[in-house]
Amino acid sequence: QVQLVESGGGLVQAGRSLRLSCAASGSTFSIYSMGWYRQAPGKQRVMVAAIGSAGSTRYADSVKGRFTISRDNAKNTLYLQMNSLKPEDTAVYYCATVAPIAYWGQGTQVTVSS
Repeated sequence: QVQLVESGGGLVQAGRSLRLSCAASGSTFSIYSMGWYRQAPGKQRVMVAAIGSAGSTRYADSVKGRFTISRDNAKNTLYLQMNSLKPEDTAVYYCATVAPIAYWGQGTQVTVSS
């Protein structure tokens, strides 16, 4: 069982930055692949970025070069640094375990104004 709590969302102007954090419970955080997902109003939840237990990363094409996923296993925390934000980045952002078992946080709202 893993409990995930996101924080760091808010309202920001286009072109600015935000950093999201995800605090994970338990002592097994380091073995999980982790990901950030987002869901915009009326749209499907999609993967934004993922990071493996060994630190490998993957990004959706829409955020490559702008977002950076990272993790601090000593703090049981996952991060998403979001730069050059665009209005189309507006969504609820969710932290999740990717493998071996899926767990989801409750999400944090990111709103980017034009």
